[in-house]
Amino acid sequence: MRLPRDVSGRELAKRLSLLGYSLTRQKGSHMRLTTTQSGEHHVTIPDHDPLRIGTLRAILTDVAHHFGSTREEMAERLFGS
Repeated sequence: MRLPRDVSGRELAKRLSLLGYSLTRQKGSHMRLTTTQSGEHHVTIPDHDPLRIGTLRAILTDVAHHFGSTREEMAERLFGS
């Protein structure tokens, strides 16, 4: 699946809430989200609109690794129809 090019940091945070992530703190333009599903995991997301594609790719790779899946599977789960 091709990654969307118009995803904001806020929109990604909302989509990650489907995986149990919640906002634990924000400092400046960066949000820190935490989940306790499959063990504790933290991810930092810039509050930019839109996110750069490399940043989105890196965040999805990190989240996918935590849940034991691939970036492509995670993208499909979060952005697929």
